[in-house]
Amino acid sequence: MTLTSPFKAYDIRGKVGSQIDADFAFRLGRAVALQLAPGSVVVGGDVRESSPALAAALARGLASEGVQVHDLGLCGTEEVYFATDHLGAGAGIMVTASHNPVEYNGFKLIGPEARPLPDADFRAIQALVDAPPPPRQIQPGRILPTDTRAAYVDRVLSFIDPGSLARLRIVANAGNGAAGPTFDAIATALKTRGATLDIHRVHHAPDGSFPNGVPNPLLPENHAATGDAVRATRSALGIAWDGDFDRCFLFDETGAFVPGEYVVALLARSILDRDDPGPIVHDPRVVWNTRRIVTAHGGRAIASPVGHVFMKDRMRRHNAAYGGEISAHHYFRDFMFCDSGMIPWLLILAHLSRTGQTLSAEVAEMRQRHPSSGEINFRVRDPAAILDAILRRYAPRAETVNDLDGLSFEFTDWRFNLRSSNTEPLLRLNVETAGCQDLLARRQEELSQLIRSAA
Repeated sequence: MTLTSPFKAYDIRGKVGSQIDADFAFRLGRAVALQLAPGSVVVGGDVRESSPALAAALARGLASEGVQVHDLGLCGTEEVYFATDHLGAGAGIMVTASHNPVEYNGFKLIGPEARPLPDADFRAIQALVDAPPPPRQIQPGRILPTDTRAAYVDRVLSFIDPGSLARLRIVANAGNGAAGPTFDAIATALKTRGATLDIHRVHHAPDGSFPNGVPNPLLPENHAATGDAVRATRSALGIAWDGDFDRCFLFDETGAFVPGEYVVALLARSILDRDDPGPIVHDPRVVWNTRRIVTAHGGRAIASPVGHVFMKDRMRRHNAAYGGEISAHHYFRDFMFCDSGMIPWLLILAHLSRTGQTLSAEVAEMRQRHPSSGEINFRVRDPAAILDAILRRYAPRAETVNDLDGLSFEFTDWRFNLRSSNTEPLLRLNVETAGCQDLLARRQEELSQLIRSAA
């Protein structure tokens, strides 16, 4: 794989024109057909201006090798996951660059039952794209416009009882991405089934020019659009999605952003209270609050490396009902072990309806007992050398050291994880403490200075 290859660790992403174009998409379609012999493939695309042309070329490449293509049109990544399983397709491909800058696009590939592709298949597909064999004389497959949204909505709403939801006002910020039409379908079904939500929509219309900026709700500068709307409308909850809405981000009734680790704990509690207690999978970056909540509600916390391939594998091996990453990827056993950006806010609404508490009240104790730094990124030349220096510095004093993903060090009253990015020359730091903000600030500054001095 060259430095300019759009093939990354798990998916394909690159600049439109220089790395990804219609010819690339056609060759990718052929490669998937040749490598997987899938019979039928689900194709969908996000709202980016380049997505329709790329999806069309992809479909032609698949069909040229005799594959039947189910074309979902504009949709979210999780709708491709669902349709691939629902239709019994041999593969699914989503055309999306999620929250990347507007000049990017890409492809997310899955196999039967919405399972991640084995790395060997992914690399074989890459080789076939880079050096495609000559065309074959074969009966082309059909490209069929396909609508599975109603069945998808039924599956999503199976996680809650719509009629039991309290009369709440919410803000929904689609970021001009793909979320708007799908959210509307869910909102209509909720109303039909007895829910009485008052919904205020922000940046709702799909618009590939992204007039309000590329939707990445994780960035602090993007919080105001949702938080201000929550305060102005006196809503109980704010929801914001990224471009392909496989992640959702929550804001409490004060308009404050709710950090991902607390959302993971709330969802774990919701699932454990609803289902028989069992395993809950979480990533290793910030863990103490999640471990505490899972244990208190009868579950068993299991750590997984970051990334959907690892999370889904751990969940399947342990038959875990839920898995959560602090980056707002939330996975559900009853949704093909896949991540969804729509199921989480529904579960949180159902939880608030049961408890009668505000979201800020639900999170307050978590913030107090386990404050955390949030993820801090450092651009470095040699991540491995810095990780080695950190290991030598902190390992002798740590109670435990774990290398499941990067390095995690636990002490009596604080803990940190430092890991390399899978796609960029970055180190990502997360620090947490047992109830002490001052200690958090000191350790965060100490580690930051050490990393910067070694960078």
